Amino acid sequence: MRLLFPLSSSAPMSQSSTETGNLRKWMCVVCGFIYDEAEGLPEEGIEPGTRWADVPDAWTCPDCGATKDDFEMVEID
Repeated sequence: MRLLFPLSSSAPMSQSSTETGNLRKWMCVVCGFIYDEAEGLPEEGIEPGTRWADVPDAWTCPDCGATKDDFEMVEID
């Protein structure tokens, strides 16, 4: 006899509980400013938890004005 179990529960998991561990940090290669996905930039209308891909393409570094193309993902302890 083979038992089959559902792959997911009937209650959906919240986005924050499933993705919190995957939030990253991005550094401006021009000035060193760090964009932390976990913190966002609320003063610029970017909520905490906002993924880099979801930051508007027209957004620029608040310290030096560099574009998103001038940022690289970094590992910070």
